[in-house]
This record gives sequence, C-alpha cells and structure tokens, in this order.
Amino acid sequence: MPARFAISAEPIRPDALRRKLEASNAGACATFEGWVRNVNEGEAVVALEYETHAAIAANEGEAVIAEALERFDIIEARGMHRVGKLAIGECAVWVGVSAGHRGQAFDACRYIIDEIKHRLPIWKKEHYAKGATAWINCATLATSDSSPLG
Repeated sequence: MPARFAISAEPIRPDALRRKLEASNAGACATFEGWVRNVNEGEAVVALEYETHAAIAANEGEAVIAEALERFDIIEARGMHRVGKLAIGECAVWVGVSAGHRGQAFDACRYIIDEIKHRLPIWKKEHYAKGATAWINCATLATSDSSPLG
C-alpha cells in the first residue's frame, strides 16, 4: 500500500497531493495548509526550522491517517509535513481528505491535523528578526539553541 503520510525536506506541492484524493465517488474534498507566518505572540519571525525523527513521525502520521479512515466515512486521506528551514509563506504542513459529503471531509481533515500536531515528534524553531531563536511547542525544550534531537 502506498504511503499516505510523508515527511519531506522538499517544498509541499498541494495540487499534486490533492490529485491523489480524487475518486469518482467523491463529492467533497477538504484540505488544510499550514503556512509559515511572520509573527508569533507579537514577535517578528523571519523563518521557521523543523526537525524530527523522520521514521517515527512518518509511522505515526500513517497511524493517524489509518485512524481517520476507520473513524470517518471518507474515501481517501493524505498528509505531509516539512522539515528543514522554511521561509515566510512556505507551506509547512498539508492535510487532505476526500469523502462522499463535506461534513465527513471537514471532520476528518480537522481530526488529522489536530492529531498530527499533538502526536508527531516534530520540533519547531523560530528565527526572530532581532536575531534570537527559540524552540516552540516542545515539551522538554521551551527555549534553547541546541537541537531537540541531541
């Protein structure tokens, strides 16, 4: 079975990913794109950097997609998360779902992105306009210049 979730150092191409959701019995497609923004909590951000244990994150992402396929009446689901340094405006995470009807597509898409953000070992480092950096949303590293991967 082809992978439905991937970790990528290359830019995310939403149109190509969306095409993998197409099916003749699909009446709806819901997608989510998470972009790098230029501010967080009032601090000017110039870039983000993501690190992960790729194999573990990909396996857990696959598990989340499998759960959504079981839990919701959907046809297909896919997801991708970037790693490496990303510029403002780049897509950091993408999730897509196709279903017979919009309600299930919306619900499954929301479930997948929420679970990915909660469960996958992906660490985000913000690079600020003032020159400082900080790891964000890391349980063990609130602010540090060292990598969470050791």
